[in-house]
Amino acid sequence: MSLAHPFFSGLRAPLHSAHRGGAGLYPENTMYAFRRAVELHRTDLLELDVHATSDGEVVVAHDATLERCTDGSGPLAALRWSELSRLDAAFHTPLQGRGITVPRLLEVLRAFPAIRLNVEVKNAAAVQPFVDLVKSEDVLSRLCIGSEHDEVAAQLVEALPGGCFFFPANALAAFVLPTKAGEPPQDDERYTVLDMPYVYEGVQLFDAELADIARAHDKWINVWTVNVETDMRRALADGVGGIMTDRPDVLRAVLDS
Repeated sequence: MSLAHPFFSGLRAPLHSAHRGGAGLYPENTMYAFRRAVELHRTDLLELDVHATSDGEVVVAHDATLERCTDGSGPLAALRWSELSRLDAAFHTPLQGRGITVPRLLEVLRAFPAIRLNVEVKNAAAVQPFVDLVKSEDVLSRLCIGSEHDEVAAQLVEALPGGCFFFPANALAAFVLPTKAGEPPQDDERYTVLDMPYVYEGVQLFDAELADIARAHDKWINVWTVNVETDMRRALADGVGGIMTDRPDVLRAVLDS
């Protein structure tokens, strides 16, 4: 897979990517957040996470449990969609009680047909429902797909041939870490996009040298989660492909300047 993949058609670096729709401003991973990211901040790429309910609906949520982002409790996967859809997904924000709910991925795909999505499948239980949805909606070319877990990422690659995939954790480390010691990366040709932390445990991982190495290997780099203007400007100067941010307002101002 290469940057000639249809996912990249019409995309130009640097990309504005709203992390969970803009979690620093809005109730994360909600239609409310996604609409504002697209309409107010002109995002190029919505970053989001998916799980599956007990009855196989693919829903947009980061956590496996409900307490942090909703007025529910316990594991998300234990609920049917009809139960999950009644929860308040803005419960811990000033917008609680406004009818903001956990969305299905289907809603996001249909609401923003011109927007690319970076989708992290959070666990193996969500793989088959997600694959079925991607095929039924014929949206493979709009998605950059992956998982933190190498085993789940491998399942996705096998189930969705021809997709655009980001590196899982171990494959990402094998590509990035050798370059910090002046050694060549260990490339895995199944993956095209390095969705990677800008800083990890106090160490800046992304820089101009890594950007050059990635280009030489026909890879794209998105860095997360960059919320400070000075870091955004440094990443842009070093040639980043895209910036994932909880502050889409700040990033839009930087890019427009």
